Amino acid sequence: MNKKLELFWHDFCQRHNLNLDTPVDAWAFGATAVDADELAELVNQGIKTATTSAYELYGKDEKLPKAGEWSIILNSKQEPVCVILEKVVEIIPYNLISQEHAYHEGEGDRSYEYWKQVHDEFFTLEYEEAGKKFYPQAPMVCEVFEKVE
Repeated sequence: MNKKLELFWHDFCQRHNLNLDTPVDAWAFGATAVDADELAELVNQGIKTATTSAYELYGKDEKLPKAGEWSIILNSKQEPVCVILEKVVEIIPYNLISQEHAYHEGEGDRSYEYWKQVHDEFFTLEYEEAGKKFYPQAPMVCEVFEKVE
């Protein structure tokens, strides 16, 4: 974490009575700069309170998120936008992800149809880039979080 993010996190910890050594990750959403900025803004507005990632595409040394963990959401310039707290993390087959989860992802018109179209395209490409083929039962990491600040 760079100095700017460390200062941001320390200020956050002081305002929220957390230990300064409380673990935190810093990351951006999506595969493009436009995605990172749009999705970070949806989180910052309190619209986006969930996300989905491909379980099979996590690296061997990459840890899965857990309830109770903190994250700093970054924009495309790697600047802090807001802080979230993980509330629920479940692994669910892609084709069983609920309309409610899709709604809480906060994208487009918030319909399941919109969510599925966008995520079908995203995961098809993401799997191809990893040398794999996306399939309907692919296990997904479904996260529900709250924006704290």
